[in-house]
This record gives sequence, C-alpha cells and structure tokens, in this order.
Amino acid sequence: MGRLLKVFPTMMIIALLAACASSPNIQTDYDRSVDFSQYKTYGYYNPMGIENPNYSSLLGQMFREAIDTQMTSRGYVKSNNPDLLFNVSARLEDKTKVTTMTNPGMYGGYYGYRGGMYAPWGGYGYGTSTQVSQYTEGTINVDMVDPKLKRMLWEGVAIGRVKDQNKNLRQDVMTGVAEMFEGYPFRAGQ
Repeated sequence: MGRLLKVFPTMMIIALLAACASSPNIQTDYDRSVDFSQYKTYGYYNPMGIENPNYSSLLGQMFREAIDTQMTSRGYVKSNNPDLLFNVSARLEDKTKVTTMTNPGMYGGYYGYRGGMYAPWGGYGYGTSTQVSQYTEGTINVDMVDPKLKRMLWEGVAIGRVKDQNKNLRQDVMTGVAEMFEGYPFRAGQ
C-alpha cells in the first residue's frame, strides 16, 4: 500500500494533465553546442523519475512506447549500451488565481441611487468584484541525456491545469510526446 501511495501522485499527474480541457503548454529546447550527428542509439534510465525504484509502471511503459515511436521514426536504434538516455519526471503544484474585475453593473449600486450615471471614487472597492480560484498545475519533463558526459542535451516540458477525467491515457501520452518531439530537429547520425 505504501508503494501505491508513492506512485499514485505521479500517475495522477500524467493522467490528469493529459485530460486537460485545453492542450498543455509544451516547450522544448536543446543544447546548441552539441553535435547531434554523433548519436545513433538510445535507452532509458532505470527507473525513470515517474517510476518506483522496485518495478516499471504502466505509465513508464506508455512513455517508453511513445518515445520509441519518435526515436525510431528518426532512425535511432534502442540499445543496451546507448549514446542517449531518456528520463521522464512529473510534479504537481497547487496554485491560486486571484482576478479582480471592474463590474459596471455595480456602479449603480449602493442602494442603486447612482443609476449608472457616474462611478464612485476609488478606495472603497465599489464597482469591483474579486474571484479566487484554486487549481492544480502539472508539469511533465522528458529529458534526453548523454550518459558519458552526464549532460542534458534536449528537454521537452508540458505544463497544464490538471482535470479529473481521462478517457484514453495511452493515446494522450503518445500525442503529448509527439508534440514535444516536434521541437527535436535531429535524426540519427545526421
């Protein structure tokens, strides 16, 4: 049960981030000082950041499949002695959003005697409304590392509001990773 409690938050991050009503914000970057033509093989950290140290998770398998699809389509070969290693990590962060808006309908307020003909002076908060909402933001990182140099070469990051529903997690992971790899301009040996 303790292991499940450690893995559950990470699984929820991925599942909930994938279920965002709007697409997550995806950003990528790579080290421009590196000659990517020297890399032809890849593999994975064991365990990856989203996994329990004692076993591979279904979520980890989903990310491996999605990354395999992207890397093999670019001519890379999976290897036990790879040139590149991938790690996937995730985190949740509670956020608060405070929005203050001018509400023209309230200018007629204070018993309605102003009738909207003029606004009250500032300082008392007349004519404004404030909304406070709390939400959870999820972040997923996909890191590509040169294991010999112990140096990150490329990173894909997805950030979005977390929702409670997910119909097809596997497809959402495939789609999200594919979107990240749109920012990876290299092919094996080129």
